[in-house]
Amino acid sequence: MGHFTLSVMVNDSAISLPDTCSKRKQNFLLQNSFASVSMGDEKPFDFLRTLFEGVIAGGTAGVVVETALYPIDTIKTRLQAARGGEKLILKGLYSGLAGNLAGVLPASALFVGVYEPIKQKLLRIFPENLSAFSHLTAGAIGGMAASLIRVPTEVIKQRMQTGQFTSASGAVRFIASKEGFKGFYAGYGSFLLRDLPFDAIQFCIYEQIRIGYMLAARRNLNDPENAVIGAFAGALTGAITTPLDVIKTRLMVQGSANQYKGIVDCVQTIIKEEGPRAFLKGIGPRVLWIGIGGSIFFGVLESTKRFLAERRPTVSQHTYSDKSKDK
Repeated sequence: MGHFTLSVMVNDSAISLPDTCSKRKQNFLLQNSFASVSMGDEKPFDFLRTLFEGVIAGGTAGVVVETALYPIDTIKTRLQAARGGEKLILKGLYSGLAGNLAGVLPASALFVGVYEPIKQKLLRIFPENLSAFSHLTAGAIGGMAASLIRVPTEVIKQRMQTGQFTSASGAVRFIASKEGFKGFYAGYGSFLLRDLPFDAIQFCIYEQIRIGYMLAARRNLNDPENAVIGAFAGALTGAITTPLDVIKTRLMVQGSANQYKGIVDCVQTIIKEEGPRAFLKGIGPRVLWIGIGGSIFFGVLESTKRFLAERRPTVSQHTYSDKSKDK
């Protein structure tokens, strides 16, 4: 049963069902899947291929999502950054997009490139009933790695979205001169507080629903089905983590003014000055943005993974086939 679950989780070209496929066929499908990785039995090439394909798929999905939904993200940021009765400005909704893509591409690529191999390793280590733990852990580790790129990108993007700067290069020069290196990591703690649980929960929900759907349907899912599951996972996770997102936004856009001394002070100040409801600011645009974003991201991710898997060298598949026969 263990082999069956793993092959369903990771394979995008076929599903191994216990009453229709032999153990040899299950092993072959597992080895030949997109995310096939083993630190011991398999050659390093398999790990590198998994990493490479994850980087390509993740980068592609990230860029498509960011370009399509940037205006919604800008509105969300301005709503969260507004204090008191400040009015929402709807001009320049694509402000900072080019500079943000320069960070989104490597960050998304790094996240998926780390997530896929870690996930596969954990799925092989832990029993079948702990697959959710594998997805949660891999998502958190991937988020931690990507945060090294995401945070500086987010700081620059959000300050441009709130009208502090008109160009990414100008923002970089100003932050470097006035705030130093640490200015690029303003709100880093709050970012991790939001993004680590977000990444872990979103990918866990997506993976678990997708597995259950494939088991029930006894077939692979098509792109629209993957997109719907991704939308649900994104919207639900986005709603749950909105308060954390508000805190992160406030800390990142404050700049050298230092209105807040840290996460705790930020929470206390918001409650005192604006009330608890302020933690739900921007929840509508956020849920809409991440829901649609999850649909696009996971749809593009799965289709790109399948595209790359179909273009692997046939010699590799023959090699795996020979190995499976030996077993």
